[in-house]
Amino acid sequence: MSHDEGYLRFFVYISFFNTSMLGLVTSSNLIQIFWELVGMCSYLLIGFWVTNCVGDFGLLLGILGFFWITGSLEFRDLFKIANNWIPNNGINSSLTTLCAFLLFLGVVAKSAQFPLHVWLPDAMEGPTPISALIHAATMVAAGIFLLARLLPLFISLPLIMSFISLVGTITLFLGATLALSQRDIKISLAYSTMSQLGYMMLALGTGSYQAALFHLITHAYSKALLFLGSGSVIHSMEPLVGYSPDRSQNMVLMGGLRKYIPITRTTFLWGTLSLCGIPPLACFWSKDEILSNSWLYSPFFWNNSLLYSRINCLSYL
Repeated sequence: MSHDEGYLRFFVYISFFNTSMLGLVTSSNLIQIFWELVGMCSYLLIGFWVTNCVGDFGLLLGILGFFWITGSLEFRDLFKIANNWIPNNGINSSLTTLCAFLLFLGVVAKSAQFPLHVWLPDAMEGPTPISALIHAATMVAAGIFLLARLLPLFISLPLIMSFISLVGTITLFLGATLALSQRDIKISLAYSTMSQLGYMMLALGTGSYQAALFHLITHAYSKALLFLGSGSVIHSMEPLVGYSPDRSQNMVLMGGLRKYIPITRTTFLWGTLSLCGIPPLACFWSKDEILSNSWLYSPFFWNNSLLYSRINCLSYL
């Protein structure tokens, strides 16, 4: 980014984004999760409007609904009340399900789940470091992380849990198939990220908290490696085909780059093998745990996720 005019501004926004993500991780209630700051930093770093506003409005309604029901927004209080009141019919189950669905709507938008996934490919217009940091490792993972924090609340609502699993399965399939049809290297990786987030959503829907967060971590490292590798490829292509993203990021025009960027070739290969689930690399263990837990939850989700994981591997190849 040495030629970028907004070099200083870029790193200021990066620091601001890191602050908002730390606030999300350390918050103990639904008010101090810095949800809008995360989205605002994404807008500042990329410079376009996203569909997150739709999900954020649903999240706001869900927060207000649970505050009206329970009188508290502390995670610990919400879990205690949900576990004590919902099984004993102390709370209107329809109202609680509706509020939980609205909370989940915010997660769907932030983590690029179907049908609010359309913003993720457009976000690839930003610099490659942003793609690696935000759209592989942190911002899209914010929804997964929030859902994992709220899982003790959602587990008491079986209908919502099944819906979460279904959304994750659809997203897994949609992301894997869309990645196969892309020519832009960064957009292809973006759809692959969407598919991997579908894995995590499926795991959370089956109640597999550990597997979801395990895959969140392993995917973050591997996908950030691929995005940074794509940046190296794009940077190497620009002097050859021009500085237009339509040409420098077009995979049809790529080939024979191994002798020019051997280090990138090696690191890209390791990231690809990991996300394909090749043992003994990290993503093999997390994806295997998700598949095994989905089998225990429902053979339907296991069969579909296994099939879509193979499609996902084809997208990387």
